[in-house]
Amino acid sequence: MSDTTFDYIIIGGGTAGALLANRLSADPQSRVLLVEAGRKDDYHWIHIPVGYLYCIGNPRTDWLYQTEADAGLNGRSLRYPRGKTLGGCSSINGMIYMRGQARDYDQWATLTGDDAWRWDQVLPAFRRHEDHWRLDQPGGADAAFEQLHGNKRTGSTGEWRVDRQRLRWDILDAFAQAAQQAGIPATDDFNRGCNEGVGYFEVNQKNGWRWNTAKAFLRPTCYGRANFELWTSAQATRVITEKLPAGSLRCSGVQVWTGEEMVTAHAQQEVILCAGAVNSPQILQLSGIGPAALLRQHGIDVVLDLPGVGANLQDHLQIRAVYKVQGVPTLNTLASSLAGKAKIGLEYLFKRSGPMSMAPSQLGAFTRSQPDLPHPNLEYHVQPLSLEAFGEPLHGFPAFTASVCNLNPTSRGTVAIKSPDFAAAPAIAPNYLSTAEDRQVAADSLRLTRRIVAQPALARYRPEEYKPGPQYQSDEELARLAGDIATTIFHPVGTTRMGRMDDPMAVLDAQMRVRDGQGGVVAGLRVVDAGAMPTITSGNTNSPTLMMAELAAEWIRRPSRMTM
Repeated sequence: MSDTTFDYIIIGGGTAGALLANRLSADPQSRVLLVEAGRKDDYHWIHIPVGYLYCIGNPRTDWLYQTEADAGLNGRSLRYPRGKTLGGCSSINGMIYMRGQARDYDQWATLTGDDAWRWDQVLPAFRRHEDHWRLDQPGGADAAFEQLHGNKRTGSTGEWRVDRQRLRWDILDAFAQAAQQAGIPATDDFNRGCNEGVGYFEVNQKNGWRWNTAKAFLRPTCYGRANFELWTSAQATRVITEKLPAGSLRCSGVQVWTGEEMVTAHAQQEVILCAGAVNSPQILQLSGIGPAALLRQHGIDVVLDLPGVGANLQDHLQIRAVYKVQGVPTLNTLASSLAGKAKIGLEYLFKRSGPMSMAPSQLGAFTRSQPDLPHPNLEYHVQPLSLEAFGEPLHGFPAFTASVCNLNPTSRGTVAIKSPDFAAAPAIAPNYLSTAEDRQVAADSLRLTRRIVAQPALARYRPEEYKPGPQYQSDEELARLAGDIATTIFHPVGTTRMGRMDDPMAVLDAQMRVRDGQGGVVAGLRVVDAGAMPTITSGNTNSPTLMMAELAAEWIRRPSRMTM
């Protein structure tokens, strides 16, 4: 840390930060610093797919956040995992590759006033870093698939590996057949722009190992570049801004706590916050950028009154319906004995397959909570296992879990500092199920789950509803029970959202630059992570965040492009 002046300082070595570090340091004339609060991703459980069980709730890899008690969850507080290691959440997440729906990005274009966010415009950014397993097959893939996913013959593939899963389950195959009998079509690709259908998820793995963004974007290239520097176990505490002669603001650097001392790093071009939808608004608020009343409450000088910092929190809440079954193996039974666990371990050791190669959810489905809706608004994550809550032991009976979430919740929450101390966790208040619309979708989705499970394909396994319980039938009962059994899928977004320049709650402009509240932007300060999303995508959020970083890298390297 002897030289603390760089062209670009990136805060957060997670999903967006790793890609940006790669792209910006590709220019040997640009000195790039990547600051990560966690340690390197050299913990073995990061790389074994089932290791998420040992990474979530582990201070080695997780910030250990909890939500505030939530009225929509009947007063419950939830564990709120956020990756605290190189690779960030891509080191502890469910590994599911999901872009969302075309309409998500067309809506972003409307909300930001910039057509660069339309589906047909962001698709090349997805494709630029994708490395899809089907393109490795003899003969490659057909032209329609290559248009969506790249073409190895022309070299248009990237670093972000997308693989098929290395196991199947009879109970999941039966659920997929039942979903088709209930009217949900089969699909072999959730990433065409409309993800409606049922099928096995594709995952960010390679040869049975987790593929995180540190492996994809840092390890093979950045570590060998003389113009790239990495600080780990180094927590950014605030960004530094200065007033320019004309009265506008410029971000000139960042303060970093190393565990022993506070170091000031200087940025000649930009500071780019990639700390995520919880930590980026926290850092801005600690820097005096945020809702003025909140800052004054904690004795922080107001540098810039931006009321949208920490507002607009959106997340996917999954409702976990559990069904007991008979006559079919599930993980509950396979992992119930030492012999079973040994068999699972040996299969992974020698084949890199079996339950240790599992993503948390293997089978997915996208469909509508009501048949007259114009687009799918539900996502299922179906697992061949059950437990009372994440981190608790598997049930002692064979069962599967059909978790369903509302893709487009209307409930909005907040992230707000509780102290001027950078080491204090912020208050995370998602406000789940706080709107009548979200409660209705919750009730409708539980009824749809029952309809799928009642189809002939599952009848031979005699499914019996364990949670929430068949005695609950009314909308009110089902919405209340959803509050008892639902949990987050860890997709917080929107807390530093982009928007039009006349939108008073927008934190960022369409290129993810922090607004100055006067019709311009703070020079040299951007937020590039899921917090920048105006609305949550219709699916898992990790790969859309990579796409956003890909576009940001273009705009940073080519600053002449004007916002529409």
